[in-house]
Amino acid sequence: MLIEYKNVNISHHDDEVVLRGVDFKVSEGEFIYIIGKVGSGKSSLMRTVYGDLEIDSAYTANVLGRDMTDISHSEVQSLRRELGIVFQDFKLLTDRTVRKNLEFVLRATGWKDEFEIDKRIREVLKAVNMTGCEERMPHELSGGEQQRIAIARALLNSPKLVLADEPTGNLDPETAESIIGLFRDISATGTAVVITTHNMTLLDKFPGIIYQCEDGKLSEKKN
Repeated sequence: MLIEYKNVNISHHDDEVVLRGVDFKVSEGEFIYIIGKVGSGKSSLMRTVYGDLEIDSAYTANVLGRDMTDISHSEVQSLRRELGIVFQDFKLLTDRTVRKNLEFVLRATGWKDEFEIDKRIREVLKAVNMTGCEERMPHELSGGEQQRIAIARALLNSPKLVLADEPTGNLDPETAESIIGLFRDISATGTAVVITTHNMTLLDKFPGIIYQCEDGKLSEKKN
């Protein structure tokens, strides 16, 4: 089990309770949506998974074998190196090329061998259908292309779990479909993918497990 939450309570830093009694689990290779209105707790739940928001209380709150109710700062940093995280606004470094963006992450996570770095960059760019764009700058790419590079960055260290928080929020419908299709392909390789979204049209086209945030609760929707 990659994520196991049982009876988890989540609040914002101002003590406003966002979600109460959360039961949530993720296993290898699963493709999971978290849906709900703006402010319903989707992103807050996601932030607890990568240690950006503390959990108030829980019977169980484990992510990749770590107890999230008692996790140190150094353990959070270690956890994030084992996750792939994709945001709505890409978060690419705008002053350097695609290759330098990806190289920066590899070097920051301990890669040193130039041949292996180059090989891994080529592998992830191929995986997201962006081969040949290594020397382009982020501003030279479309929104969809930038998101593909952000996904490539998330895949660099072969994570078991990819978290994508509203990854299609800034994209047109056709591009959004291609990005969700890419995530679906990634999950088919055995990497679990968890996506927060309010784009309901994607759920029918790319089926997955669906959890809904509503009225301070998280519930699994049965197909």
